[in-house]
Parts: sequence; C-alpha cells; structure tokens
Amino acid sequence: MAKGFLANLKGVDAFGKTTDDVKIKTRTGAFLTLVSAAIILSFTLMEFIDYRRIYIDTSLLVDRSRGEKLSMRMNVTFPRVPCYLVSVDVMDISGEAQRDISHSIRKMRLDSSGKAIHGSRSTQLKNEVERYTDDLPSDYCGSCYGGLEPASGCCNTCEEVRTAYVNKGWSFTNPDSIEQCKREGWATKLKEQANEGCSVVGRVRVNKVAGNIHLSPGRSFQSSARDIYELVPYLRDDGNKHDYSHTIHELTFENDDDYNFRKAKVTKEMRQRLGLDDPLKDTSRTTTKSQYMYQYFLKVVSTHFRTIDGQLLKSHQYSATHFERDIAEGGHGDTPQGVYLQHGASGVPGVFFNFEISPILVVHSDTRQSFAHFITSTCAIIGGVLTVASLFDSMLFATTRALKKH
Repeated sequence: MAKGFLANLKGVDAFGKTTDDVKIKTRTGAFLTLVSAAIILSFTLMEFIDYRRIYIDTSLLVDRSRGEKLSMRMNVTFPRVPCYLVSVDVMDISGEAQRDISHSIRKMRLDSSGKAIHGSRSTQLKNEVERYTDDLPSDYCGSCYGGLEPASGCCNTCEEVRTAYVNKGWSFTNPDSIEQCKREGWATKLKEQANEGCSVVGRVRVNKVAGNIHLSPGRSFQSSARDIYELVPYLRDDGNKHDYSHTIHELTFENDDDYNFRKAKVTKEMRQRLGLDDPLKDTSRTTTKSQYMYQYFLKVVSTHFRTIDGQLLKSHQYSATHFERDIAEGGHGDTPQGVYLQHGASGVPGVFFNFEISPILVVHSDTRQSFAHFITSTCAIIGGVLTVASLFDSMLFATTRALKKH
C-alpha cells in the first residue's frame, strides 16, 4: 500500500512551476514595482509618524479626594476704589471664615491714571500707624469710647476703636472726634487716597468645599453667626466717585503641584495643548453706581494630567457665569425687559466669587501606540500592497498576452 502511495506522488511537483508573468520582465511590471515601493514607503512613514505622535485620552471619574485644600490665584484691578475700601474675605459651608486676608494678598495703590504708586505695596492703615503706637508709654490704655472693648480692655489705635464700634453695632462715622484717629492722621490719609484705585494680587488658600471669596468695602466681622459689613459711611461724602468697576487679569484655581516650578511648567503646557484657558481672563465690568454688586458663580472641576513618562500632575479648571445688580434698589427691581424681580437678600457692593466643587474628576492622559502595533501595521501595509500589485500585474500580463494572440 505504501509503494502505491509513493508511486502516485512521482507525478506531483512539490515546488510548483513559476508562472510566466513572474519570469518575464515587462515595463508594466517595473512600473508597478516602483509604484508599490513608493506606496509602501509613504504608508510606512505615515505609520511611523502616527506611532511617535502623542494623543490625549480623556476620562471621567468620581472625585474621591477628601480633606484637600486648593489655592485661588487672583489679579484684580479696581480703578475707582481705594485700597482701604477693599477687604478680601473668605467663607465656606464648613463654617471656616478668613477675614481681611493680608498675609498672602498684596494690595498696590494706583493713581487716577491707573499707574502703580511707588513704594505702596500694602495699604492696610493699621500697618502705617505702628510707628505711632511705638512712641506711647508702656502703660498707655486708650479709651474705646463706649464701643465693645477687646480682651485687653484698651483701644490704643484708631483701628481698634473702629473695631469696637462695629462689634457694638455702631456706625463709625466721625473719626475726627477720636483721639487715636487724630493722632494717627486717619482722616487725612483717607482723603489723600480718595481718588486712587487698587490692584489686588495674590493667592487665597481655601478648603475644597463650596464657599465664596469676596472683595468688598470695610471688613466683615463674625457676630451671632452673621456677617456684619461696615460700609464706612463717612467716605460717601468725600467728593469722589467710588464704584466697583473692575478688570480681572487672572483668576485660576491651583493645586499644591502648581507650587512646584517644574510641575507648574508642564501643567501650563498641557493646558495650552488642551485649550484650557482662564474663562475670566481679561474680563472687565464697568458701572457708574457706587451701590453695585457683581457676583461670579464658579464651578470648579478637579483635573489630573498624566504625562507620557507616567508623571501625575493635579490641577483644576472651572466654568463661570456672572450676575450683577444695583443694590440701591433694595430687594426689588426691574430688568431691562421690564420684568419685576424680588431678591431674597439686599446684598453688599463689591465683587463676589461663589465657587462650588464638582464631584467629577477629569483625567487627561498622554498615550502613544505600542511598538507591536507599529510592526503589525507595517507588515500589513507591505503584504497588502505587494499582493494587490501582484494581482494587478497578473491581470495586465494575461490581458496583454491574449491581445497579442488575437
């Protein structure tokens, strides 16, 4: 039986015969070879460029971070509000309040033309009068003039007297009758700065919960779980127009990684690639009314950037809407379309940034094709082009030979 099987295989060509279209050289075959080589080279080059290209893959996750803090970097200019009328305060829903922040905020006085006044980096009047208190006797105890006395029982500066008045619920309308204010030249300093503007620059550290940051006149003091604002009424009749027209040059939310120079540089580059600009950058609002309130509602979203080398950078982005109204109308008013409105709160003149934290975490990751994918694609290109070219060449050769026979 084996002998019969071997006898049958004698007539079989194990290697097969080469077809005529492969053995015979033609101009068409040469042309197809050159075209195939060009196509293979072009497609392989495009595949290599695609292999080296970095793509950004975006995914949405639930933000599980707890107990973190974030920083708000701001640069806001008020052309017609002196710096002593701007107080930076922070409050959040956890009950934490930061009043009249000065350690991380720099206030620069501006003249009537908007230029910075040289040598005026801080306009806190209490800082300017420290030299007066140094000359007082060690046993000096100033009167609080009926206001609520501090724990020491003494009001040695005009600022302490003003605070005592506010805590008592009184209006501090006549500083010229206060000994401490006359000694420090309080009223004179106020008049000198009456026609100035103010530039507020710095960072504010806040809890990662809903809250608000406001730049408003006077100071806020915590009393019976309410915020009492002193609107400094003795400044209303100084002959100058004070309104909260402003320009927001910068307003961003930052993470701890933004304090690192190298990480901040990479984060900035990632933002530029994704087009994540500051929504309120170079925003200007103008009014001629002193009792005017601006509110910005910000939705802060945690954002992570994962670079191609595996580095994780934490940052934030936000969206913003704004609302403004004339609080001189009280809790009632009309829109330009004639619609009657009733507000639940009377409001305070100033600029308010109300922010909320989104529960969503956005992750932008740098990705690149694997080398195995590149090799597989290249082999597929070479094999596919050569196969198609071979079939096309066979068809042309057969057609040409048939035409010659006829």
